[in-house]
Amino acid sequence: MTSVAGAGDGLALSVHGPAGVIDLVVPPGASASDVALEYAEQSGLGSVPLLHDRLGAALSPQVPLADAGVDSGDLLVATTSVPRAAPGGTREGVTRAHRAAAPGALSALWFSVAVAAAALSGWFAARTTSAPLHQVTVGVLVAGAVVGVLPVGRFAAHRAVAAPVFAGAAAFAVAWDPHPERLPTVLGVAALAAAVVAAVARALDRRMEEALRVWISVGVACFLVTAAAALLGFPPQVAWAVLLLAAMLAARFVPGFAVDVPDHLLLDLDRLAVTAWSARERPSGRRGRAVVPVAAVAAVAQRGTRTVTASSAAILVVAAFSAPLLLATATLPIDRVGARCLVLFCGAGLLLAGRSYRHAAARALLRAAGLVCWGVLAVAVLPAASGQTGALVAMAAIGVALLLVVVAVATGRGWRSAWWSRRAEVAEALCGSAAVATLLVAAGVFRSLWESVHLDV
Repeated sequence: MTSVAGAGDGLALSVHGPAGVIDLVVPPGASASDVALEYAEQSGLGSVPLLHDRLGAALSPQVPLADAGVDSGDLLVATTSVPRAAPGGTREGVTRAHRAAAPGALSALWFSVAVAAAALSGWFAARTTSAPLHQVTVGVLVAGAVVGVLPVGRFAAHRAVAAPVFAGAAAFAVAWDPHPERLPTVLGVAALAAAVVAAVARALDRRMEEALRVWISVGVACFLVTAAAALLGFPPQVAWAVLLLAAMLAARFVPGFAVDVPDHLLLDLDRLAVTAWSARERPSGRRGRAVVPVAAVAAVAQRGTRTVTASSAAILVVAAFSAPLLLATATLPIDRVGARCLVLFCGAGLLLAGRSYRHAAARALLRAAGLVCWGVLAVAVLPAASGQTGALVAMAAIGVALLLVVVAVATGRGWRSAWWSRRAEVAEALCGSAAVATLLVAAGVFRSLWESVHLDV
């Protein structure tokens, strides 16, 4: 929060209080608490006052001034008196009632069950031979998506996040085709439908903007990859390999995009421009430096947490779908080796990427994605190696030994030391490089080159 500035898109305000009148130009995203803190600093007031509009109505400390209806040129009143309790009870009672009304973990669990039921409904509706049952299921799923985007009720935020799944399941049931070559296109259409519904929900309600933005980004990206593979005539394994590699790389790059600090918290607008407002005489109590309020820092951290958690959940879903489909479609010998190596390295990369996440939920989701990749690989490899008992015993012994090392380091918190951290970074970089290299083998590029050379000969 900076003081008087000449930003053209700022709000020019006059604040009347116990220490006199101070003119400020603040960003539209500034809250009442930011303005009150700036008034206290410039006027030398010993406490942070409460802000009221010119009619005497108290302004919420955390709501941006632009959302509270404050326009440029308005008059605000700063008071240090304690406000009287509302007729319905004390301020603490209102806060407790608001927390009780907000949806909690039980609501999230309930909507998770609803999302799973919607996905299963779309799958069975696509494969059923009964036309009436198919139409009724699609109609129910579409109705669920429409109701989910409506910003009404206590659970509107959780409904908005779950609504894209209903739309995607309905689109999957409508676009279903039994040919395996068309499965990427069908899933791409379902992902695009989910992205469209997420965009509608975001336009109607911004409370879950971070999760809906992840829905839009992932849905559009999946559609572009699958549609490009279909238009270029690539086999399905190309789309699954690209999506799996993108999921592994996203685990590394998502934290860089999650934290978005507003410009007015980073720039000192006082030093960028001098206008008639900023040229006025300032009170002697000003300390001459910008102060970032604690509430603004907490808001940025919460937005980043929601973005990282939603992105980790998307990575888990994409990895859980693309890994088994890649192993199922890469049937030729050379492609099969590349696909298995790609799944192995992507799973290791996801497990190592989860090490660097401080948020417990995001770390657990990334580790679950890595374990899913390795579990799918084990299911695909073990039946084919049933006749190699000695090799299996040796591989199991090596795997258990590596697992014991990892468990010992994690139990002793060794990952936090500089020595283990450097080696984990090197291992993660090696896994990422190997995954990028094996993408060409898993996608069938090397096999195509080998076949073309032998045909020319």
